[in-house]
Amino acid sequence: MSNLIVARFLTGRVLKGTSLDVDPNKPSCHVRPSVGPVEEVRLMDLKALFFVRTLEGNAARDEAHKVVPTDPRLLGSSGITLLFKDGESITGRTNRYPPNRPFFFIVPVDPGSNNIRILINRAAVTSMASDPPT
Repeated sequence: MSNLIVARFLTGRVLKGTSLDVDPNKPSCHVRPSVGPVEEVRLMDLKALFFVRTLEGNAARDEAHKVVPTDPRLLGSSGITLLFKDGESITGRTNRYPPNRPFFFIVPVDPGSNNIRILINRAAVTSMASDPPT
């Protein structure tokens, strides 16, 4: 099954498309944009890789930053807030805190987010903090 992907590079470049081979244990994956050839993407060149519901998204949507206590995605996860080198901050949930690998997944706190899960490049993060349980 192909995944809808938004690749955000450390340089600020954004690549949208589909991918079949994302694996945080491998150095690269391939992204097929809607126009143009398939591109090989090195994970170490990314800030993050977003698995999304739609490639269009909704920039006007205000994401929730508080946990919904009945959200089943919370089971066994810990809250995490990440600050990236470019100043962006993301709050989500992860299965292991602190993450001990170069690439790790988080899920957004907002169950209605366009982002399903996000693969984070730890090298792009300047700080991370555990959020208290809610």
